[in-house]
Amino acid sequence: MNRDEVVARTRSTGIIAIMRHTEATRAIETAEALLGAGVEIVEVTMNTAGALGMIAALGKHFGDRIVVGAGTVMSVDAAREAVDAGAQILVSPHLDVDIVVYAVESGIAVVPGAFTPTEIFRGWSAGASFVKVFPAGPVGPRYIKDVLAPLNQVSLIPTGGVNLDNAAEFIRAGAAALGLGSALVDPKLVGEGKYEQIATAARGFRAAVQVGRAKQ
Repeated sequence: MNRDEVVARTRSTGIIAIMRHTEATRAIETAEALLGAGVEIVEVTMNTAGALGMIAALGKHFGDRIVVGAGTVMSVDAAREAVDAGAQILVSPHLDVDIVVYAVESGIAVVPGAFTPTEIFRGWSAGASFVKVFPAGPVGPRYIKDVLAPLNQVSLIPTGGVNLDNAAEFIRAGAAALGLGSALVDPKLVGEGKYEQIATAARGFRAAVQVGRAKQ
């Protein structure tokens, strides 16, 4: 799957499901629940125990049925390790132009984190596929709308503080997709094997994305 295909699927799905501190032995079952509910993009954060093994296992099990990404990518070396394990999209909480350039040169989708308009535009200009607005919760959907007024060419993914109460409004404000951690992939539910509850949450967020897009 090439970069353009990954970007297109991310836009279509509208959700990146973030596996942070997810038990490695339950990763495939968790991803199955998400996929069954229509969420095709799964990000394994690099600060999760066994992250590289999880990325490789998910890629081997699902093939092109899902897009497997790496999150909390803090350096170019970590980006290389993630790509070698099979990551198809790289996500960071911060803006490191070197990571963006590495991903672009490698043909890998990349989502740097940023907060201010200056950071957002710098990441986009470096070649980012999307820019992750983090943390989005404290500023809310209106911030996305205000940033996109002058920077309408930029594709934003608000992350951190996005929940079912505000998901549709973030999309309505112009977000290309949503980054969803514990609000969707709750480590406690994963640990207890409550995959149907995860699927229910995924269906709820998918519905919210559709509602938000309908109101744009």
